[in-house]
Amino acid sequence: MVLEDVELGMTILTRSEEPLHIGKMQKPLPELLKEYDLPVGIFPRDATNYEFNEETRKLTVYIPSVCEVGYKDSSVLRFSTVVTGYLEKGKLVDVEGIKTKVIVWVKVTCISSEKSKVNFTAGMKKSRSRDAYEVLRDGIGVEKF
Repeated sequence: MVLEDVELGMTILTRSEEPLHIGKMQKPLPELLKEYDLPVGIFPRDATNYEFNEETRKLTVYIPSVCEVGYKDSSVLRFSTVVTGYLEKGKLVDVEGIKTKVIVWVKVTCISSEKSKVNFTAGMKKSRSRDAYEVLRDGIGVEKF
């Protein structure tokens, strides 16, 4: 199948009969998070590749390797190589691929933001200072998620 975009002067060859959607340029992940009133430093600094479906608001973030990120309030999040969730104003819900340490590592299911707090739901709701998540931080490689 050959698709031509006269306006952009592009010809795209594809083997599938499925329609091919040419997406617009993606904004940086921190900018997207900011638009949804979430702290820009929730994800590790090298989590720059992502997919976002504006209709369903499903966010999929790709992280080069399993890692932990420590924040200035001494909290730690552990990230899988793929994190998914649905963006709502001030929230990332139905989260898959993030854990936090309570006494043991517990799966994070929701991240919400209100005023100066960031709330993590992980079997129980844990509030932390939003200020700790406003800066991008490097992840430290770990053996397993």
